Amino acid sequence: MRQINLLMAQTTHTPTPITVAHGDGIGPEIMEATLGILKAAGAQLEPQTIDIGEKVYLRGNTSGIDPGAWDSLLSTKVFLKAPITTPQGGGMKSLNVTIRKTLGLYANVRPTVSYFPFVATKHPKMDLVIVRENEEDLYAGIEHQQTQNVAQCLKLISRQGSEKIVRYAFEYAVGNNRKKVTCITKDNIMKLTDGLFHKVFNEIATEYPQIQNDHLIVDIGAARIADTPEIFDVIVTLNLYGDIISDIAAQVAGSVGLAGSSNIGDHCAMFEAIHGSAPMIAGQNIANPSGLLNGAIMMLVHIGQADVATLIHNAWLTTIEEGIHTADIYHEGSSKKKVGTKEFAQAVIERLGKRPKSLTATEYKNDTPAMQREPKAEIEHKHAIKKVVGVDVFFTGENLDPDIVGPIMKELGGDRYTLAMISNRGVKVWPNGFSETHYSDHWRARYMANAKETSIKEILSLMSDATDKGIEVIKMETLCTFDGVNGFSLGQGQ
Repeated sequence: MRQINLLMAQTTHTPTPITVAHGDGIGPEIMEATLGILKAAGAQLEPQTIDIGEKVYLRGNTSGIDPGAWDSLLSTKVFLKAPITTPQGGGMKSLNVTIRKTLGLYANVRPTVSYFPFVATKHPKMDLVIVRENEEDLYAGIEHQQTQNVAQCLKLISRQGSEKIVRYAFEYAVGNNRKKVTCITKDNIMKLTDGLFHKVFNEIATEYPQIQNDHLIVDIGAARIADTPEIFDVIVTLNLYGDIISDIAAQVAGSVGLAGSSNIGDHCAMFEAIHGSAPMIAGQNIANPSGLLNGAIMMLVHIGQADVATLIHNAWLTTIEEGIHTADIYHEGSSKKKVGTKEFAQAVIERLGKRPKSLTATEYKNDTPAMQREPKAEIEHKHAIKKVVGVDVFFTGENLDPDIVGPIMKELGGDRYTLAMISNRGVKVWPNGFSETHYSDHWRARYMANAKETSIKEILSLMSDATDKGIEVIKMETLCTFDGVNGFSLGQGQ
């Protein structure tokens, strides 16, 4: 205990206000364990506690957070959050997504390390970091049920958002002595959205000649993370793919329960475990607090208490190395003692001041930009000349015959438009469709302007004429070119 007190005395930091949420399910247990370790190690914090999650949802607040809680978050700008539960159904929005987007937390950083042989894994040399875009993609949550049988979700990718996250990944690599950044997309299919992300990656990679770079399609990328994760260093990817592959990586390393996560913005930051609230094991003192603790270690580095982060991380590594494990990572042979949540936290506290003998000890530095990107000017791009050259008119109807509907839609185009095709769920069914194609009640008529350009006024007139003909129009999407390059994809079979 004398050694612990001596180490604590060296941590003379001004207390940092942080916002804390104890969450749902196992959240209160692992938060209590984590805060106990932080206190024992001498972390200088001034916690402000807020209620979020299930209890707030059940009070009728569909966002899961009361307005007053935002005051604390906007004041401290540092959030340590335990997992929460979002009730099923009822129009409840994901609070995690809401917080990330509201506070501009564009970078989700998820380090994943193998602790072989002390935690069972087939990949002893795994040490990678996934940098996930956190605000865009399908997680924008813009969904519509367009017909009785078809719903849509909009995938939104911006150049600005892509540039921020890609540059963050390269800055992270530079600041943490990483050698390579791998971009993961699905731009062989989504050529405009994922294609934009990949294009931005290639542009920014030229600014960092000292860092290797490569690109993988997400399906083979996920397969290689599961099979040969040691080939990766830093991965940067879009929101949905990042969510999926970071859980794959954590499980491959030994347990999802070990991984912490930081969510970084230009003004605020949130730190958490990557796992959920696991209500099925709540209150049983068996949950592993390591994920949240590792998130808290990232928080300490972020707020300038790197010495405390080093103290805790090395104590945690020592605990893992000595085989004191919770049930999720307990394995005959590599584990020595199975413990509960409280006992694991106490074991870490008892090892404060110790360093691992086999695992690599950690040494954090306050001047290491481990979590924060170095601001740089955005890439300058000239303003593109935009022209509206056509329109996709979406309409609905069950049991429609394309050979009957096609001539009707063609006639509607008149002298203004040529009907290029009719598609059903993206597949061309007129002209020259196949009888084997399955039809839903979701149709699209693609009109190309006979003149070089068209206008919104002409498009609205076309839609009005279609309605007069008894066509049930759902919506329209303008077809545009930018400096003469098509800003729309071809239909399948077009």
